[in-house]
Amino acid sequence: MLWVVWIAVVVLSLVVLGVIGYGLLGAFGRLARELQAAERDVRPVLEQAQGAAARAAALQGERRANDA
Repeated sequence: MLWVVWIAVVVLSLVVLGVIGYGLLGAFGRLARELQAAERDVRPVLEQAQGAAARAAALQGERRANDA
C-alpha cells in the first residue's frame, strides 16, 4: 500500500513539474516575441536619433573648423 502512495506522489510531482515547465517555456516564447515586436517598433526611432546625432556631430565639427 505504501508503494502505491509513493508512486502516486512521484507521478503527481512529475505532472506538476511538467505543467510548470510547459508554462515557463510558453512564457519565454511570448517574451521573445514581445521583444522582437518592441525592437521592430523602436528601430525607426533609433535610426532617426542616430541620424540626428550624426548631423549634430557634423555641424559641431564644421563650427570648430570655421572657428580655427
